[in-house]
Amino acid sequence: MQHFLGLTEAGAPALKRILALAKVRRDARKGLPTGAPDSDKPLEGHTLAMVFEKSSTRTRVSFEQAMHQLGGTAIMLSSSDIQMGRGETVADTARTLSRYVDAIMLRTSAHGKLLELAQHATVPVINGLTDQTHPCQVMADIMTYEDHRGHVAGSTWAWLGDGNNMAQTLIEASGLFGFHINLGVPEGYAPDACIMAKAKMLGSTIRVLKSANEAVAGAHAVATDAWLSMHQQDNADKLLAMQAFQVTPTLIAQADPRAVFLHCLPAHRGEEVTDAVIDGPHSIVWDEAENRLHVQKAILLWCLGKLEI
Repeated sequence: MQHFLGLTEAGAPALKRILALAKVRRDARKGLPTGAPDSDKPLEGHTLAMVFEKSSTRTRVSFEQAMHQLGGTAIMLSSSDIQMGRGETVADTARTLSRYVDAIMLRTSAHGKLLELAQHATVPVINGLTDQTHPCQVMADIMTYEDHRGHVAGSTWAWLGDGNNMAQTLIEASGLFGFHINLGVPEGYAPDACIMAKAKMLGSTIRVLKSANEAVAGAHAVATDAWLSMHQQDNADKLLAMQAFQVTPTLIAQADPRAVFLHCLPAHRGEEVTDAVIDGPHSIVWDEAENRLHVQKAILLWCLGKLEI
C-alpha cells in the first residue's frame, strides 16, 4: 500500500515510472472508444471512494473514468453524502471507508485533513487537491509538456499570478524533475518559502519576479491559474494586483517561439488569460485536461502495487 499525498513523498523515481506507465497505457488504448475498459482490466473487483469537499469537473470525471477503464468501480461522495460533513472525525471516516473500498481519493481545502485521513486509513489515499498542493494535476502538466516539447529536464517554466497550490506543486516538481521556474507574482502573493527552499536544494533554479515580461522571457512553458481560488470571496485588491500578470498574446510572444501554454482549468477567460491565448497555437490545455485521466490511472496502479513497466 502506497499513499499519493504529494510529489516529494512519492519521490522522483516513482513519479517517472508513473509517467512512463501513463504514456504506455494511453498509447495502448488507441482506437478504443472512451467508454471501453482496458483489455487487461487490472483493477477489476477494486473500488475507489472519491470524497469531494470541493466540487470539480476534471477531478471527478477523470478519476471515475480511470477506474472504469481499469476495470474497477468508483463511488462519488460529497460532504452532504457522508457523516464527515456532519461531525464524524476524519479518523473514524478513514477507518470505516477502509473496510469498504480499496483506495480513497480526497479533494479538500485543509492539507492537514488529507494527512489525517492517510494516517488512519488502511488503504491508499490519493491527494485530489488541497489548498497546499495539487500533485495529480502537475503530473498531467509534465506529461503534456513532454508530449509536445520532449524531456522537461533543463527547461524553463514561467508561472504567472497567484503563488497558490498549483504554483507550489510546480515548484516541488521543478526540483524533482530538474527544470527551472520564473515566478511572476505580485508582492505579497509569493509561494511558501519552505517549498521553494526544498526545491532549490534539489538543484532547481527558482526566481521570484515582479515583472510578467521578465518571468516569461525565453520560457519554454507559460502556466497560470484562476486568480481567485474556489470558494474565495471576491477580492478587489487581489484582482487589481494580478492584472499586470494576465497572459496575453503580447506577453506570450516574449517566450520561446515554441512555448506551450498550460492552465489547470477552469479558466476565468478575460482575467488570468485572454481567449486569444487559451484558444491559440501555444495552448495545450485540452491535452493537459485529457492527460489527467491517463496519469491518474497510473497513480492508482502504483498505489495498489500494480505498476508494471
